[in-house]
Amino acid sequence: MTDVTGAPADVLHTLFHSDQGGHEQVVLCQDPASGLKAVIALHSTALGPGLGGTRFYPYANEAEAVADALNLARGMSYKNAMAGLDHGGGKAVIIGDPERIKSEELLLAYGRFVASLGGRYVTACDVGTYVADMDVVARECRWTTGRSPENGGAGDSSVLTAFGVYQGMRASAQHLWGDPSLRGRRVGIAGVGKVGHHLVEHLMAEGAEVYVTDVREDAVRRVTERHASVTAVADTDALIRVEGLDIYAPCALGGALNDYSVPVLTARVVCGAANNQLAHPGVEKDLADRGILYAPDYVVNAGGVIQVADELHGFDFDRCKAKAAKIYDTTLAIFARAKTDGIPPAAAADRIAEQRMAEARAARGW
Repeated sequence: MTDVTGAPADVLHTLFHSDQGGHEQVVLCQDPASGLKAVIALHSTALGPGLGGTRFYPYANEAEAVADALNLARGMSYKNAMAGLDHGGGKAVIIGDPERIKSEELLLAYGRFVASLGGRYVTACDVGTYVADMDVVARECRWTTGRSPENGGAGDSSVLTAFGVYQGMRASAQHLWGDPSLRGRRVGIAGVGKVGHHLVEHLMAEGAEVYVTDVREDAVRRVTERHASVTAVADTDALIRVEGLDIYAPCALGGALNDYSVPVLTARVVCGAANNQLAHPGVEKDLADRGILYAPDYVVNAGGVIQVADELHGFDFDRCKAKAAKIYDTTLAIFARAKTDGIPPAAAADRIAEQRMAEARAARGW
């Protein structure tokens, strides 16, 4: 069924009527000459301009792309609020296979659309887009972060994303076992690409026992050739069943925690870099019922957005790393709030983020 606009009714219902909606603005972009089809979603600008990456992905259809943009933008509002940034939540998706259709012309066209929003949305990298792409987008749009150092940017944001997840793991260990050390802890990482392979470095340096898997054999090989003691397993299904696993780190696409994976998960802690790890509402309670501590994804993976936000003020890596290190304290505060309120950590994080956004709206008289 479609609405009078021709858009699928379920998408419009999500935007205007559901708890997952509440977005301020959604922009559909098209440039036939370059083949660009994109969606830019702004969830909230209460704290400042919406900040979030650009995902380039071969969605099955346009409705799926819009739904993903809505979910990702909403997540960025909460992430930026919990990271203490003066930014709201925004996200963009470009529809198509980046290996086939990505071109300079397409990226320039996309940059013009972002620029047309006049600074309400600040873009950066995400799945399918890279630093070199942001350099191209920036030629048409000054509200572009995640650029190369040669072009005034901070470079690869996955470095601090991994550092923040590592701090979340340390906080989880402190909360659960009374010691932040990960030495001897058995950690399984699903996805050792952009972020995951940096996370491996932190864990190996501390003496953790690391297991990895990835759909790309070359990604696994890069890790195991560098660290002979890292154990590669066949797939994520095997990883979540590893005996004696202490921490599970989903570092690929979302939906990793679902009705299938949670009942068989052996880990005591889930703390990873992937966005939208909870497949649907209620999964956080399933984790809590099994005694599994969940470090909310948008809290622990905020190192990257902290880094790209700093570009707007003249990038300083040490300053960013110091901010990302505070993810440790933020995560502990969430666990404490969850215990006090008698709710799962994901719900506690949402409450804290929503309170900050509500206070910002009140201060602006919205």
